[in-house]
Amino acid sequence: KVVYSGNLRTEATHLASNQKIITDAPIDNHGKGEAFSPTDLVATSLASCMLTIMGIIADRNQIDIDGATAEVKKNMDQNPRRISEIRIEFNFFNSINLEDRKKLEKAAKSCPVSNSLNKNLSEILNFIYN
Repeated sequence: KVVYSGNLRTEATHLASNQKIITDAPIDNHGKGEAFSPTDLVATSLASCMLTIMGIIADRNQIDIDGATAEVKKNMDQNPRRISEIRIEFNFFNSINLEDRKKLEKAAKSCPVSNSLNKNLSEILNFIYN
């Protein structure tokens, strides 16, 4: 459930868990930029989905990716206003062999969020291993 709170802010509630997410319009689009913007959540969802799918593959293949991180950068176009590019840098801190790295990278590129986004959106992924 999503409620418009006024002042370009929403509060989304996950009904099964009652967890909440606040969004705020970004400063460059009339907002205060005090929380994730809706487009921030899209970019963050992509990284989160990729880590989750890699986690499934890691569990299946006994690859330790605990503590892996993803740093996300999003670029916007203005006409029409849309996300034009999402850059994600994945960092793995445990030793991972070349064969397992390929499995993880393939998994990331097949995540459902990526498969759902417009193909004109550029996804630039960088994988950094220990």
